[in-house]
Amino acid sequence: MLNSKRSRIRAVAGVGMAAVVAAVGAVTYNASAAEQPTVAVTAPDGRAVSIPGIPAAIKPPAGVKPLGAYVVVSGTQTYTCANGSFAGASVPEAQLLGTGGRVHHFAGPSWQSTRDGSLVKAAKEAESPRAGTIPELLLKVTESSGSGVLGRATYINRLLTSGGTAPAGTCVNGEKKSVPYGGVYVFWR
Repeated sequence: MLNSKRSRIRAVAGVGMAAVVAAVGAVTYNASAAEQPTVAVTAPDGRAVSIPGIPAAIKPPAGVKPLGAYVVVSGTQTYTCANGSFAGASVPEAQLLGTGGRVHHFAGPSWQSTRDGSLVKAAKEAESPRAGTIPELLLKVTESSGSGVLGRATYINRLLTSGGTAPAGTCVNGEKKSVPYGGVYVFWR
């Protein structure tokens, strides 16, 4: 069974950015016309790439090129209760799978390739709200290490989000709750 799972992971990782993005869009929600893939570019390895319609508020700067796209295969946003509510910032913990293999996303926010160890940290530049889910984001890379798959990234988009919103109601200060979420991360250089 383990070899079968590895084979499926390799197959998914090898299908290309367009297929990864298309699969997530079809699985996570019913896309509106505005959210259909609209940007066609060429990846560094020559593959044709379709990036989902990116809201103007979170488009990366002109001239950047996509490095890869990664689907959240398992992920949570963890909220800590303060002043009786979970309304504050969340901490991500997610496993991503995409064109460059597996990526671990965690507090920082940080992303690290499990294939080559390259690591990036980023800060939010802009956001675009989505009803009933965490917002889509544009993040700017603030630190990087390693020369691997993520080492050249300068911007990151979080797109096609689902879930992950703060729990409603009152809570006890210090209490933590993890909420599942999904999405696609696109890394740019």
